[in-house]
Amino acid sequence: MFKTIGNIIKWIGQHFMGMLFLLIALVVLMPKSSTQLKPANLQEIQLFGPIMDADKIVKEIEEAQNNKAIKGVLLTVNSPGGAVPPSIEISYAIKELAKHKPVIAYAAGIMASGSYYSSIYAQKIIANPGAIIGSIGVIMESANVKELMDKIGVKTQIVKQGTYKEAGTPTREWTPQERAELERLTKDTYDLFVHDVAIARGLDENASTHYADAHIFSSQRAKKVGLIDEIGIKSQAKTQLAKVAHVTKPVWKEKDKIEAFFERLEHQSLLKIQSYFYGLKSLL
Repeated sequence: MFKTIGNIIKWIGQHFMGMLFLLIALVVLMPKSSTQLKPANLQEIQLFGPIMDADKIVKEIEEAQNNKAIKGVLLTVNSPGGAVPPSIEISYAIKELAKHKPVIAYAAGIMASGSYYSSIYAQKIIANPGAIIGSIGVIMESANVKELMDKIGVKTQIVKQGTYKEAGTPTREWTPQERAELERLTKDTYDLFVHDVAIARGLDENASTHYADAHIFSSQRAKKVGLIDEIGIKSQAKTQLAKVAHVTKPVWKEKDKIEAFFERLEHQSLLKIQSYFYGLKSLL
């Protein structure tokens, strides 16, 4: 039995590239949907997985903005957040897009931290009943590996100019001055986050402890504090977008088949990682 399994694994290894080529060829040669005979008038943009780079999604947003045939955009989000600058890039790109055409953000799973920041300027935020919303906060962390380094006999040698050049180092405990510097940095970023949320959502910035402060909300509680507008499923979000975009016969833009194929693989990998390391999981 083990020999048979070994032979199968060996055959797959030898023919993997050929199988991949055939799979891509099948994707390319599959007949196109008849709906694409009509020009698309609505577009979905997906924000999935940790946010580490904004270039690709910002390009999609800008293309949707410049495409006169597209009358409205659905931003579908399932992301735990990520780095600050790319989250802000996406947020401000959505803000600009919303000046030209309707944008509805849909929380398909997790819309937290940077991915919530990315969504705040949509005209409406709709969340799945089981979605997780919020986590408006900023974190900066680093390990302290000094004891481990001492045990294995590793010492650092550093030449630096500037009192705070080593702030955040993992090689020793931070000094009180370094910690205070990093706390100022995270406070500045947090204040910007809260300010933008308050402006975009029409909330009281002075009452931010109710909706920010890194609270993690269910959809019901997120609606009560004003972070989202409605609770519903994706088909309802699509219907609402068509209505506000004054589209009577919705035709959703389809991506190139090869691009869509690899995006699906990428999204599945990211969501698998996300399910292990981010957010909360419920069992039904």
